[in-house]
Amino acid sequence: MTHEKFKKLIWDYYAANKRIFPWRTTTDPYAILVSEIMLQQTQTERVIPKYTAWLEVFPTAEVLAKAPLQQVLTYWQGLGYNRRALALQRAAQTVVQKYSKKFPTTYAELLDLPGIGPYTAGAVLAFAFNKAHPIIETNIRTVYIHEFFSKEHGEIHDSEILELVRKTLDQKNPRDWYYALMDYGVMLKKAHGNANKRSKHYTKQSKFIGSNRQIRAAIVRAITKSPQTEKSLIKQLELENISTTPEIIDKNLLKLCDEGFIVKQGQKFGIL
Repeated sequence: MTHEKFKKLIWDYYAANKRIFPWRTTTDPYAILVSEIMLQQTQTERVIPKYTAWLEVFPTAEVLAKAPLQQVLTYWQGLGYNRRALALQRAAQTVVQKYSKKFPTTYAELLDLPGIGPYTAGAVLAFAFNKAHPIIETNIRTVYIHEFFSKEHGEIHDSEILELVRKTLDQKNPRDWYYALMDYGVMLKKAHGNANKRSKHYTKQSKFIGSNRQIRAAIVRAITKSPQTEKSLIKQLELENISTTPEIIDKNLLKLCDEGFIVKQGQKFGIL
Protein backbone atom coordinates (compact mmCIF):
# COMPACT_ATOMS: atom_id res chain seq x y z
CA MET A 1 0.00 0.00 0.00
CA THR A 2 1.30 3.47 -0.88
CA HIS A 3 1.43 6.13 1.80
CA GLU A 4 -1.17 8.21 0.01
CA LYS A 5 -3.62 5.30 -0.22
CA PHE A 6 -3.00 4.58 3.44
CA LYS A 7 -3.78 8.16 4.44
CA LYS A 8 -6.99 8.12 2.41
CA LEU A 9 -8.03 4.82 4.02
CA ILE A 10 -7.57 6.23 7.53
CA TRP A 11 -9.22 9.59 6.86
CA ASP A 12 -12.19 7.97 5.10
CA TYR A 13 -12.74 5.59 8.01
CA TYR A 14 -12.50 8.44 10.51
CA ALA A 15 -15.00 10.57 8.59
CA ALA A 16 -17.58 7.79 8.85
CA ASN A 17 -16.72 6.31 12.28
CA LYS A 18 -15.27 9.08 14.44
CA ARG A 19 -15.57 8.31 18.17
CA ILE A 20 -16.50 11.07 20.62
CA PHE A 21 -14.86 11.33 24.05
CA PRO A 22 -14.79 14.27 26.51
CA TRP A 23 -11.00 14.65 26.19
CA ARG A 24 -11.36 15.04 22.43
CA THR A 25 -13.42 18.19 22.89
CA THR A 26 -10.67 20.14 24.67
CA THR A 27 -7.19 21.42 23.88
CA ASP A 28 -6.35 22.17 27.52
CA PRO A 29 -2.95 20.47 28.01
CA TYR A 30 -3.69 19.67 31.65
CA ALA A 31 -6.98 17.95 30.78
CA ILE A 32 -5.26 16.10 27.93
CA LEU A 33 -2.52 14.91 30.29
CA VAL A 34 -5.12 13.69 32.80
CA SER A 35 -6.84 11.65 30.09
CA GLU A 36 -3.59 10.17 28.79
CA ILE A 37 -2.44 9.07 32.25
CA MET A 38 -5.87 7.61 33.05
CA LEU A 39 -6.06 5.74 29.74
CA GLN A 40 -2.81 3.88 30.36
CA GLN A 41 -3.76 0.21 30.80
CA THR A 42 -7.39 1.15 31.53
CA GLN A 43 -10.44 0.63 29.32
CA THR A 44 -11.99 3.77 27.84
CA GLU A 45 -15.44 3.08 29.31
CA ARG A 46 -14.01 3.04 32.84
CA VAL A 47 -12.06 6.24 32.27
CA ILE A 48 -14.93 8.47 31.09
CA PRO A 49 -16.75 8.88 34.47
CA LYS A 50 -13.45 9.06 36.37
CA TYR A 51 -12.11 11.73 34.01
CA THR A 52 -15.24 13.86 34.37
CA ALA A 53 -15.30 13.56 38.17
CA TRP A 54 -11.56 14.28 38.41
CA LEU A 55 -11.78 17.54 36.47
CA GLU A 56 -14.69 18.69 38.61
CA VAL A 57 -12.54 18.34 41.74
CA PHE A 58 -9.12 19.15 40.22
CA PRO A 59 -9.92 21.46 37.27
CA THR A 60 -6.38 22.83 36.88
CA ALA A 61 -2.79 21.79 37.48
CA GLU A 62 -2.60 24.37 40.27
CA VAL A 63 -5.56 22.85 42.13
CA LEU A 64 -4.16 19.33 41.77
CA ALA A 65 -0.69 20.44 42.86
CA LYS A 66 -2.08 21.73 46.17
CA ALA A 67 -4.50 18.88 46.85
CA PRO A 68 -3.88 16.45 49.75
CA LEU A 69 -2.58 13.12 48.48
CA GLN A 70 -5.36 11.34 50.35
CA GLN A 71 -7.95 13.22 48.26
CA VAL A 72 -6.02 12.51 45.06
CA LEU A 73 -5.89 8.78 45.76
CA THR A 74 -9.56 8.74 46.76
CA TYR A 75 -10.62 10.11 43.36
CA TRP A 76 -8.21 7.73 41.61
CA GLN A 77 -9.82 4.65 43.16
CA GLY A 78 -11.06 2.23 40.51
CA LEU A 79 -8.42 3.11 37.93
CA GLY A 80 -5.62 0.97 39.37
CA TYR A 81 -1.88 1.60 39.31
CA ASN A 82 -1.87 4.29 42.01
CA ARG A 83 1.64 5.31 40.98
CA ARG A 84 0.00 7.07 38.03
CA ALA A 85 -2.00 9.33 40.36
CA LEU A 86 1.13 10.23 42.30
CA ALA A 87 3.05 10.91 39.08
CA LEU A 88 0.20 13.06 37.76
CA GLN A 89 0.19 15.19 40.89
CA ARG A 90 3.98 15.55 40.77
CA ALA A 91 3.76 16.58 37.13
CA ALA A 92 1.19 19.23 38.11
CA GLN A 93 3.48 20.46 40.89
CA THR A 94 6.36 20.74 38.40
CA VAL A 95 4.18 22.76 36.01
CA VAL A 96 3.26 25.14 38.84
CA GLN A 97 6.71 25.46 40.40
CA LYS A 98 9.12 25.16 37.47
CA TYR A 99 7.00 26.58 34.67
CA SER A 100 5.06 29.22 36.63
CA LYS A 101 1.69 27.49 36.03
CA LYS A 102 2.18 27.61 32.23
CA PHE A 103 2.13 24.19 30.65
CA PRO A 104 5.35 23.39 28.73
CA THR A 105 4.93 23.31 24.96
CA THR A 106 8.02 21.44 23.76
CA TYR A 107 8.69 17.72 23.62
CA ALA A 108 11.81 17.98 25.81
CA GLU A 109 10.01 19.98 28.49
CA LEU A 110 7.02 17.64 28.55
CA LEU A 111 9.33 14.63 28.77
CA ASP A 112 10.94 16.28 31.79
CA LEU A 113 7.68 16.10 33.77
CA PRO A 114 7.51 13.29 36.37
CA GLY A 115 5.97 10.09 35.04
CA ILE A 116 5.81 11.32 31.42
CA GLY A 117 7.28 9.02 28.77
CA PRO A 118 7.87 9.47 25.01
CA TYR A 119 4.32 8.55 23.98
CA THR A 120 2.58 10.80 26.54
CA ALA A 121 4.83 13.76 25.74
CA GLY A 122 4.11 13.39 22.03
CA ALA A 123 0.40 12.87 22.65
CA VAL A 124 0.11 16.11 24.66
CA LEU A 125 1.95 17.93 21.87
CA ALA A 126 -0.49 16.61 19.27
CA PHE A 127 -3.77 16.76 21.15
CA ALA A 128 -3.23 19.99 23.09
CA PHE A 129 -1.02 22.00 20.72
CA ASN A 130 -1.59 20.26 17.34
CA LYS A 131 2.17 19.80 16.95
CA ALA A 132 3.41 16.87 14.88
CA HIS A 133 5.65 14.41 16.68
CA PRO A 134 5.88 10.67 15.88
CA ILE A 135 4.23 8.52 18.57
CA ILE A 136 3.21 4.90 19.02
CA GLU A 137 0.62 3.35 21.31
CA THR A 138 -1.21 0.05 21.14
CA ASN A 139 -3.88 1.04 18.58
CA ILE A 140 -1.48 2.95 16.35
CA ARG A 141 0.91 0.00 16.43
CA THR A 142 -1.96 -2.29 15.41
CA VAL A 143 -2.75 -0.17 12.35
CA TYR A 144 0.79 -0.11 10.95
CA ILE A 145 1.43 -3.79 11.61
CA HIS A 146 -1.84 -4.78 9.91
CA GLU A 147 -1.43 -2.54 6.87
CA PHE A 148 2.33 -2.64 6.21
CA PHE A 149 3.78 -5.90 7.54
CA SER A 150 3.03 -9.36 6.21
CA LYS A 151 2.69 -12.29 8.59
CA GLU A 152 5.96 -13.65 7.19
CA HIS A 153 7.84 -10.58 8.39
CA GLY A 154 8.53 -11.99 11.85
CA GLU A 155 8.77 -9.87 14.98
CA ILE A 156 8.32 -6.16 14.27
CA HIS A 157 10.40 -3.56 16.10
CA ASP A 158 8.93 -0.17 17.01
CA SER A 159 11.76 1.54 15.13
CA GLU A 160 10.31 0.08 11.91
CA ILE A 161 6.87 1.37 12.80
CA LEU A 162 8.15 4.81 13.85
CA GLU A 163 9.72 5.24 10.43
CA LEU A 164 6.31 4.70 8.84
CA VAL A 165 4.62 6.98 11.38
CA ARG A 166 7.06 9.77 10.41
CA LYS A 167 6.50 9.28 6.68
CA THR A 168 2.69 9.26 6.93
CA LEU A 169 2.23 11.83 9.72
CA ASP A 170 -0.16 14.65 8.87
CA GLN A 171 1.90 17.74 9.62
CA LYS A 172 -1.05 20.14 9.43
CA ASN A 173 -3.50 18.19 11.57
CA PRO A 174 -1.68 15.63 13.73
CA ARG A 175 -4.41 15.90 16.40
CA ASP A 176 -7.17 14.38 14.25
CA TRP A 177 -4.73 12.13 12.39
CA TYR A 178 -3.78 10.33 15.60
CA TYR A 179 -7.41 10.13 16.70
CA ALA A 180 -8.20 8.62 13.30
CA LEU A 181 -5.40 6.05 13.62
CA MET A 182 -6.59 5.06 17.09
CA ASP A 183 -10.19 4.63 15.98
CA TYR A 184 -9.12 2.52 13.01
CA GLY A 185 -6.89 0.44 15.29
CA VAL A 186 -9.79 -0.29 17.66
CA MET A 187 -11.84 -1.51 14.72
CA LEU A 188 -8.99 -3.74 13.48
CA LYS A 189 -8.60 -5.39 16.89
CA LYS A 190 -12.30 -6.27 16.95
CA ALA A 191 -12.30 -7.50 13.37
CA HIS A 192 -8.93 -9.26 13.14
CA GLY A 193 -7.61 -9.80 16.66
CA ASN A 194 -4.61 -8.18 18.34
CA ALA A 195 -1.87 -7.60 15.76
CA ASN A 196 0.35 -6.28 18.57
CA LYS A 197 1.24 -9.90 19.34
CA ARG A 198 3.52 -9.70 16.31
CA SER A 199 5.44 -6.81 17.90
CA LYS A 200 8.81 -7.41 19.53
CA HIS A 201 7.60 -5.19 22.38
CA TYR A 202 4.40 -7.12 23.12
CA THR A 203 3.88 -8.29 26.69
CA LYS A 204 0.70 -9.84 28.02
CA GLN A 205 -0.66 -8.10 31.10
CA SER A 206 -0.55 -10.37 34.14
CA LYS A 207 -3.75 -11.29 35.97
CA PHE A 208 -4.82 -8.85 38.68
CA ILE A 209 -6.59 -11.34 40.97
CA GLY A 210 -4.07 -13.04 43.23
CA SER A 211 -1.23 -10.72 42.19
CA ASN A 212 0.85 -8.38 44.31
CA ARG A 213 -0.86 -5.53 42.44
CA GLN A 214 -4.14 -6.59 44.04
CA ILE A 215 -2.53 -6.67 47.50
CA ARG A 216 -0.88 -3.29 46.98
CA ALA A 217 -4.11 -1.72 45.72
CA ALA A 218 -6.02 -3.06 48.75
CA ILE A 219 -3.37 -1.65 51.11
CA VAL A 220 -3.53 1.80 49.51
CA ARG A 221 -7.34 1.72 49.48
CA ALA A 222 -7.50 0.89 53.19
CA ILE A 223 -4.90 3.47 54.23
CA THR A 224 -6.60 6.12 52.09
CA LYS A 225 -9.74 5.70 54.19
CA SER A 226 -7.91 5.83 57.55
CA PRO A 227 -4.47 5.09 59.09
CA GLN A 228 -3.80 1.37 59.52
CA THR A 229 -1.50 -0.94 61.46
CA GLU A 230 0.00 -4.02 59.86
CA LYS A 231 -2.40 -6.13 61.91
CA SER A 232 -5.47 -4.17 60.81
CA LEU A 233 -4.35 -4.39 57.17
CA ILE A 234 -4.09 -8.17 57.36
CA LYS A 235 -7.62 -8.31 58.80
CA GLN A 236 -8.91 -5.96 56.07
CA LEU A 237 -7.41 -8.08 53.30
CA GLU A 238 -8.89 -11.21 54.87
CA LEU A 239 -12.33 -9.57 54.76
CA GLU A 240 -11.77 -8.94 51.03
CA ASN A 241 -10.70 -12.57 50.53
CA ILE A 242 -7.23 -11.49 49.41
CA SER A 243 -4.59 -14.04 50.33
CA THR A 244 -1.38 -12.62 51.79
CA THR A 245 1.19 -12.93 54.59
CA PRO A 246 2.65 -10.50 57.17
CA GLU A 247 5.93 -10.60 55.23
CA ILE A 248 4.22 -9.53 51.98
CA ILE A 249 2.33 -6.76 53.79
CA ASP A 250 5.55 -5.51 55.37
CA LYS A 251 7.41 -5.54 52.03
CA ASN A 252 4.66 -3.54 50.33
CA LEU A 253 4.44 -1.02 53.17
CA LEU A 254 8.19 -0.37 52.98
CA LYS A 255 7.98 0.15 49.21
CA LEU A 256 4.98 2.47 49.51
CA CYS A 257 6.92 4.52 52.07
CA ASP A 258 9.94 4.70 49.74
CA GLU A 259 7.75 5.80 46.83
CA GLY A 260 6.22 8.64 48.81
CA PHE A 261 2.70 7.27 49.13
CA ILE A 262 2.56 6.68 52.87
CA VAL A 263 4.37 7.51 56.10
CA LYS A 264 4.73 5.54 59.33
CA GLN A 265 3.46 7.30 62.45
CA GLY A 266 4.08 5.12 65.50
CA GLN A 267 2.50 1.75 64.76
CA LYS A 268 0.19 3.12 62.06
CA PHE A 269 0.65 3.93 58.40
CA GLY A 270 -1.06 6.96 56.91
CA ILE A 271 -1.11 8.88 53.65
CA LEU A 272 1.86 11.23 53.35
